[in-house]
Amino acid sequence: MKCRLQKILSSRGVASRRTAEKWIADGRVTVNGTPAEIGASADPENDVICVDGIRLPCLEKRVVIALNKPRGYVTTMHDEKGRKTVAQLVSSCGYHVYPVGRLDMESDGLLLLTNDGELANRLCHPSGEKTKIYRVRVQGYSDALGERLTEPMTIDGYALRPVRVRPVETGGDEAVLEFELTEGRNRQIRKMCEQCGLRVRTLTRIQYAGVALGQLQKGCWRFLSDEEVVGLAGSGMKNE
Repeated sequence: MKCRLQKILSSRGVASRRTAEKWIADGRVTVNGTPAEIGASADPENDVICVDGIRLPCLEKRVVIALNKPRGYVTTMHDEKGRKTVAQLVSSCGYHVYPVGRLDMESDGLLLLTNDGELANRLCHPSGEKTKIYRVRVQGYSDALGERLTEPMTIDGYALRPVRVRPVETGGDEAVLEFELTEGRNRQIRKMCEQCGLRVRTLTRIQYAGVALGQLQKGCWRFLSDEEVVGLAGSGMKNE
């Protein structure tokens, strides 16, 4: 059955849809020997689809990896600046995976990676409202500023959805705060804290869409169970 090329590339774990569209525009994708165009469709069972002259791999089993990303690693599989990437940390997994969403270079904690582009799109789409929980150590804290973080706030001209914030530890002007949010604007927590006059010392994601970081050590990863994968995408989705 025919479907859009970018969807096919994404489902084969080769690239995200956005990256696949760029490859098509750059002329790197061919269908039966002919360069493909944006918007083109193909039948993955009967057509010969190649990227840079290499035929697409067979459909792999859907896998999702939970990685405890250390600080200093960028959330990408290739970095033209030569920085350390999360790809180096999961190179032994045996699958072509790529990150679900982002976790900035200065932050650490739970990062999901998958070879299923459709699942990644579902998890990242704003309508999904997947809950993310972070532990953030800040300096300059007071109860009044803690309350202000939960009030309506506008960042970069965008009105943020309500965020739950609760203190986990307090001492002097430092505190460890737990942020629970259902959207992930670019550097949202850091910008919220900056707007309130708080300095972020460390920022760790401890949960994503019900998957917990748990005792996973920094730089280590694990495969999610079939039950966890089904839970991520919804009860109607089976692991193939």
